[in-house]
Amino acid sequence: MNISLSFTRFLRTPTLTPPRASISPLPTRRPPPSPRRQKPPPRRRRLPPPNPPLPLPSSCSLECPHFESCSGCTHEVNLQRPEIVDEAEAFFKGFGVDDFSFHSGKLLGWRCRAKLAVRGSSADPVVGLYQEGTHNVVDIPDCKAHHPNINVVIELLKQGIVELNVEPYDEDAGTGELRYVQMAVTTYNTSIPQSERYKNGKVQVTLVWNSRTEISPSFQKLEALANFLWKNCGPKCDFHLIHSVWANFQISTDNVIFGNRWKHLVGNKEFWEHIGGIDASLDPSSFGQANTRAFDSMLHKLQKYVPYGSSVADLYGGSGIIGLSLAATRKCRFVKCIEVNKESKPSFERTLSRLPNYVDCNISWHHADASDAPLFWLLGSDVVVVDPPRKGLDESVILALQSTVPPKHHHAAISFSIVSSNKDEKRPWILRAREASVHVKSKTVFEESHSLPQTLIYISCGWDSFKEGYESIGQEKQVCQEEEEETVIIVDAMETQVLGSMKSIWGSKSLPCQSVRSLDKPNQRLTVEDGCHLMLIYARRNFGP
Repeated sequence: MNISLSFTRFLRTPTLTPPRASISPLPTRRPPPSPRRQKPPPRRRRLPPPNPPLPLPSSCSLECPHFESCSGCTHEVNLQRPEIVDEAEAFFKGFGVDDFSFHSGKLLGWRCRAKLAVRGSSADPVVGLYQEGTHNVVDIPDCKAHHPNINVVIELLKQGIVELNVEPYDEDAGTGELRYVQMAVTTYNTSIPQSERYKNGKVQVTLVWNSRTEISPSFQKLEALANFLWKNCGPKCDFHLIHSVWANFQISTDNVIFGNRWKHLVGNKEFWEHIGGIDASLDPSSFGQANTRAFDSMLHKLQKYVPYGSSVADLYGGSGIIGLSLAATRKCRFVKCIEVNKESKPSFERTLSRLPNYVDCNISWHHADASDAPLFWLLGSDVVVVDPPRKGLDESVILALQSTVPPKHHHAAISFSIVSSNKDEKRPWILRAREASVHVKSKTVFEESHSLPQTLIYISCGWDSFKEGYESIGQEKQVCQEEEEETVIIVDAMETQVLGSMKSIWGSKSLPCQSVRSLDKPNQRLTVEDGCHLMLIYARRNFGP
């Protein structure tokens, strides 16, 4: 087994004020030299860099001081070969994948999006994650997973809480002012070289305030805290680290972090990132992947499984980054994104407005629950992308995916049956959802199809939920390997995500039960990479007959 590792240096967290270099006084000037001797050039002392990088760890371990008490990270040692890799190797080996390689990426400073609880007191605030199995918040000022600038802004936030006497939230009493904070880093900055953009990322701060709306006695304190952050790390400071500050208002006593009301307080209103080959907009209310670099890498791998000119249905589509990146890079005819969170619509519209002019595609975004009548979304699609939340695929979606894989002679009949049932739909909320909230027509007139999908791409936020979905979708059918299979596992210290693909055809029901292993080719390969929390892409070509 060949294991190749590569590391990226973790930069030391910058301080809030620039360090002053101590320079010794210049020596007294010597008498002029004699004409025979030439005066040597003056020697200048080189100033030390303000943020020297820390050396790489001696071994592949996290070496985080908070690991024992913090629930965030699950892997501390042996990051060159996490246990999840062995488990995944054994799982896929059961399907005939014997060749296996592992590559390690950025182990430290990779997290660009973090939601943290604010507890403690105004004199001694605590900002961090819950201890495993409790509601006790652990302070994590030196988190090794966070982008370095997140840690700096957290320290500044604590200073603002103390100076302005902001009361952290008390869960038991339901009192206090600041409940949570979300930190999101954007590396989108075309004014500096690309190699410098990540370490110079700007932090978008969202303050979750214990109030129904901004019309509250404590709103002035909220504005004062936002202005404190902007004044100390805004564009006029030596270290410009703050991108913007937002407020979210939440009074619920359950575990839901965000409420339904948002307000921009200061800084840039639009948050952009270049990812998957497109400029993508993300509001603080939109779901975004924590590891920007790994997500970008995943999108580029995903794209090769989508044939040029495909029609794509993106279930659980969020703000449409996956679907729109496919529209731009694979010259798709149709792309429809289905998302239950209405807050994702503005981000989708802004991203859509920045697509290259050469994109010629019918693009739509639907505010709908993918689990309601999912067959409607599958009909007419060549490729289906499913990117469910952590709980995994809804049962109705699994049943819909199973029903689209009939024997060959039943394919047309089932397609006609789906069309007929769609026409008979009477439920008003379903009919409203089918009307696109956003729709852009292509320049070219493409003929609509009633075909069923041929390719399934399954992105999972958890290894366990992927295995369950993998087995559920294929439990009633026999899968025959047709071409080379490739699976990529992306592993980091906090979570694990897998990027996998399988090209296969479904056997007919009339065929006897056959072993998948016996039909596999010997040259299959499993590739494992490090960098993002478990994002499994299971791409199956020739999904239909």
